[in-house]
Amino acid sequence: MRFRTLTVPIFAVALGLSACTTSTADPLASARVDSVRGDLHAIVGSGAVGAIATLTAHEADTVIGSGLADAGAATPIGTDVPQHVRVGSVTKSFTAAIVLQLVAEHRVDLDRPVDTYLPGLLTGAGVDGRAITVRQILGHRSGLPEPARSPELDEHEAAKNGRTFTPAQEVALALEHPAKFAPGGRFEYANINYIVAGMLIEAVTGHRYTDELRDRILTPLGLSNTYLPATGETGLRQPHPTGYTTVDGTLTDTTLMEPSVPWASGALVSTGADVNRFFLALLAGRVVPQPQLAQMLDGIDMGNGDGRSYGLGLGYTQLPCGAQYVGHIGGIPGFSTVAGATGSGLAVTIAYTGTSSSVDLGGMLTHALCD
Repeated sequence: MRFRTLTVPIFAVALGLSACTTSTADPLASARVDSVRGDLHAIVGSGAVGAIATLTAHEADTVIGSGLADAGAATPIGTDVPQHVRVGSVTKSFTAAIVLQLVAEHRVDLDRPVDTYLPGLLTGAGVDGRAITVRQILGHRSGLPEPARSPELDEHEAAKNGRTFTPAQEVALALEHPAKFAPGGRFEYANINYIVAGMLIEAVTGHRYTDELRDRILTPLGLSNTYLPATGETGLRQPHPTGYTTVDGTLTDTTLMEPSVPWASGALVSTGADVNRFFLALLAGRVVPQPQLAQMLDGIDMGNGDGRSYGLGLGYTQLPCGAQYVGHIGGIPGFSTVAGATGSGLAVTIAYTGTSSSVDLGGMLTHALCD
């Protein structure tokens, strides 16, 4: 998870800003809603195509939109029905929660080597699965190398070309490179860690990752609008905004994505209300028991000089109002997402399409989650 300022060519076209709000029983102060609406307008005004925020308080959702769902048709982004978006690395919080459930069941030990569960998988130059623990995998402190970036491994290009991958193939591609550092040496975010985590879940349970996700989290929490697309399911279920990326200064539709590329590290599709429900349930101890939740929130500073930390599948930081934000950020071709909650029962998911020249995610979280 990273709070980041994005600097890219701005999509310079008159989008026209639009916003509307829906709520089952708006418990949020109008000033907070207005602040978040202003943040969405700013995102769209600096280059994004559309932005949508879902604020949850006391089990009521308030949805705010700005900009367009479809730039070609000039269709305003919808807020009257839940919009499916790709949430990218927010998937990691779901994956980590499943592993921590297995820890609570005494089927996985965070401090045992990965090789205990996936014997012989992690072997390479400076890589030894007997020296890398499950905790280091979930906390991005394993030192595992990432596969080299290439058109072949680009999620959108893979979808266009009909290319799919197995988790073992992706691990093998990563292990063509040497370890980045000795296990536990430092924090360095790497998606390959969560490909390994997904494989661990399958090895321990004997079931597909997607089935464990459904049975352990999605069904119990009633997250009916959340799903992990099957290999080859490159489109999005309706309704959804179009995903856009600015490529060489040109706005490009990158909605299509091959889900087997990010898989357990970033392929999840969801809605703002569902993601908020997940994080609120997680912090309430209804996803993993409190002792394991404490482990997820026992992390290290990410090294950005801003006090933000990463635990096991969760990022967290103190907001200016004193509340602790817990959540994750996701980026996938066409979509960017920031989501999370506080212990006081407030949650927010903000998703936008296209490329914005500057996004103050920390400021948006403060506006959304501070009273």
